[in-house]
Amino acid sequence: MTTTDKAAGQTAVAAPTPEALRALRRRTSVVLVVSQILGGLGVPIGIALAPVLAVEVSGTEAVSGLAPTASVAGTALLSIPLASLMTSRGRRPGLVLAYLIGALGAGLVVVAAVVGNFPLLLLGMAGFGAASSANLQARFAAADLAEPDRRARAISTVVWATTIGAVLGPNIAAPAGRAFTGTSIPETAGPFLWAAGIFLVTGLLVAVLLRPDPLLTARALAPAESQSAASRSLRAGFSAVAASSRARLALVTVAVSHTVMVSIMVMTPVDLGHHGADLELVGLVISGHIAGMYAFSPVMGWLSDRVGRLAVIGLAAGLLCLAALLAGTAGPSHAQTAAGLFVLGLGWSAGLVSGSALLTDAVPQPARAAVQGLSDLTMNTAAGIGGAAAGLIVAQAGYGWLNAIGACLLLPMAALALLATRGGRAGRAAAGAVAPAEAVTSAEAAASTGPLDAAGPVGADDLSGPAGPAGRPDPAGPGAPEDTGLRG
Repeated sequence: MTTTDKAAGQTAVAAPTPEALRALRRRTSVVLVVSQILGGLGVPIGIALAPVLAVEVSGTEAVSGLAPTASVAGTALLSIPLASLMTSRGRRPGLVLAYLIGALGAGLVVVAAVVGNFPLLLLGMAGFGAASSANLQARFAAADLAEPDRRARAISTVVWATTIGAVLGPNIAAPAGRAFTGTSIPETAGPFLWAAGIFLVTGLLVAVLLRPDPLLTARALAPAESQSAASRSLRAGFSAVAASSRARLALVTVAVSHTVMVSIMVMTPVDLGHHGADLELVGLVISGHIAGMYAFSPVMGWLSDRVGRLAVIGLAAGLLCLAALLAGTAGPSHAQTAAGLFVLGLGWSAGLVSGSALLTDAVPQPARAAVQGLSDLTMNTAAGIGGAAAGLIVAQAGYGWLNAIGACLLLPMAALALLATRGGRAGRAAAGAVAPAEAVTSAEAAASTGPLDAAGPVGADDLSGPAGPAGRPDPAGPGAPEDTGLRG
């Protein structure tokens, strides 16, 4: 059942019953997992083949790095427009449009390869990056309806699903290219045509099955006073981040974790080559890195929900520092480099899952889509700059210095996490004997006393105090969120 919200210019979804809500959570999770698997089949094709195709089209290795950079730039630049669309119309239209743009971009890449036009190739790769943006935004769609104490696990399940596509994607590139042997399409461009088809199928799947829209349903569960169009604007999203120290910490965590991972990862094959590694060994090291990134994300989600977001952010900083130490001092030891890259993937997973969950916790429900788009813009822009700078650092100072600089980037993240932990403890001590129920935000109070009480406070903001409604632990960990002034 839907109604039209004329003031906001969108279709509003009626609040479901508790039983229907539980079924909707399961259905939404399944649809998002399947879309991640399919999307994950297409996106790695671009990562693996874009530099090779750039050399073939341009005729020089000097610009080979511009093709993957264009894809990263496209992912970053499209994050805010897609977030704006999701803010006004819901998750489904934004995800579908992103996959359609990704399919169009992949098609342009094929055309560019056929006609030998390098600028068109870059434009196509920028559009191709929209599919990566869709895959990133899907993790937030999983969090829309999740209960606060299961939010990180919902995010991590969708991140984990990427493992299947990330592993299979590069392996289907060769047969996909051979399928066009004898045609005017170069073998290295053929996989992009397959990727275009995959993105179209994924967009169709989301358009048909992601109903009712999870974001609009979450809004239907929120208090009526928080439903104004102004509270859902991009400006409101920026204001929410500026007003919340935990939101700023989450933003820094996601951006820094991603930047450190990308910067070290992209230069590791070069360092391995300098120490005599062949392509097969390089592939094994990168495969282990990808396994660390995705395969253990459910563990990071469980830890984030059980021991707290801040604790897992601290774990992420520690793992990333350890990875930089292992990889940066490995030298000719390929086994140590492989171990460092595996730990690097684990640290990225811990940072992405805990940071994404904390970001969702820390801002009001209406502003979440805008804030999440800002997060993806920040992380991809920072990673693009980091990846470009990594080559210069290695050329001038060496791979060891790159890892040392990466470890230094983690210091602000660790400092903010420490300040947030201490601030939360001080707030709890000052609260004294205030009962947990008195510290619940207005949105949570409405959810916990309304007809959905049996299902728990869905779509609510941070739990405050040592325990939330129904005795659930505060998912942010020690110290309650201090930004209750932002709540509806």
